[in-house]
Amino acid sequence: MTNEKQKVWLITGCSTGLGRALAENALAAGATVAATARSAATLDGLKEKYPETCLPNSLDVTDREQCEEVVQAVIAQTQRIDVLVNNAGYGLLGSLEESTDEQIQKNFATIVFGAIHLIRAALPTLRAQRSGRIINISAAAAISNYAGFAVYGGAKLALEGISESLAAEVKPLGIKVSLVQPGPFRTDFVSRSMETAPSSIADYAGTVGKFGAFLQKMDGHQPGDPVKAAEAIRHLSEMENPPLRLVLGKYALEKTERVLKARQRELESVKELGLGMEYDV
Repeated sequence: MTNEKQKVWLITGCSTGLGRALAENALAAGATVAATARSAATLDGLKEKYPETCLPNSLDVTDREQCEEVVQAVIAQTQRIDVLVNNAGYGLLGSLEESTDEQIQKNFATIVFGAIHLIRAALPTLRAQRSGRIINISAAAAISNYAGFAVYGGAKLALEGISESLAAEVKPLGIKVSLVQPGPFRTDFVSRSMETAPSSIADYAGTVGKFGAFLQKMDGHQPGDPVKAAEAIRHLSEMENPPLRLVLGKYALEKTERVLKARQRELESVKELGLGMEYDV
């Protein structure tokens, strides 16, 4: 088994937040980390601290060719990829009606297609190795979504559906896929990584508006520590039989339990209606 000092990580969205914490954690453990951000200049601090093992790359994940070029450059330098983490993303606050076509397409291009580009570029190498981990960062909005996160939560749910199928496809090849569902962690997600719909419709003030106000109030006071989340994700990468989903933080864990119970009640309430749909034999 490849030990930590031999492992090669490729992590997107490392300029700040969870991606930065994860890059630091893996580097401190002795791994080689290809850290990416839209501007590699934001990674100078990591490179200075870990000059031999930090490989900074500028990457716009919405650019398929650039994703392929970065993956090939990492392989040329290190001859392998052991852990691919698709972390790049940002929030979009607004009702589905208020959000523009451009905003919706850009959000999906980053969260969904960005991950697809990198996974597809890395898979030939992972298949040849017969090993590797793909870790896709999801969100509490994928556990159950909120008013105002129709697009962002929808993109994360799409990423989850892709990950479920991918996990089944590559398991026989020695490649393991996991999703991480973090609750609110104290990063700059709300202040820096959140786009807002350009228009505001009064009819959504009590739903989307209320949720937006909640996010602003919580910003800077989120209970989750991204350093601890990074440690948990690195532990996930080392598990022999990792779960498909890792839920991080008390908020997300309690939310998951509530949602599962509510869905079971809902299923029971319409079970009779759903039964008996098959042709009579």
